[in-house]
Amino acid sequence: MAEVGNMPLPPKVLKKGITDMVRISDARMSGTSYGTVILHAVPEAAAGGTLALVQNGDIIELDVRNRRLELLVSEDELARRRKKWKAPKPPLERGYWKLYIDHVLQADQGADLDFLVGSSGPMVPRDNH
Repeated sequence: MAEVGNMPLPPKVLKKGITDMVRISDARMSGTSYGTVILHAVPEAAAGGTLALVQNGDIIELDVRNRRLELLVSEDELARRRKKWKAPKPPLERGYWKLYIDHVLQADQGADLDFLVGSSGPMVPRDNH
């Protein structure tokens, strides 16, 4: 899961006097970021998650109280979009990039290396982040 740093508001929105808007990401974000942000959307867009299917003009409903985020697009339309979707080409096809893409689990599964799951026990040192 990539670190995106922060997702500032687009200049055209700021010029209209809007000082906050919901931003949705499948990445993680540093503690120096600000505003209303939903992070760790899974599965990630690069893995074919719903976020990859969002198009300009789509309506997304956020219900914080009930912990629900929904793309208000019909199942038929989502199926059409899924058929057209193609996985992005990895930026590198060897080294850490390859290891990361092939073996890091989605956020809801702990974003751990798949080959380490269940092998290290519950102890995680406090400074291990």
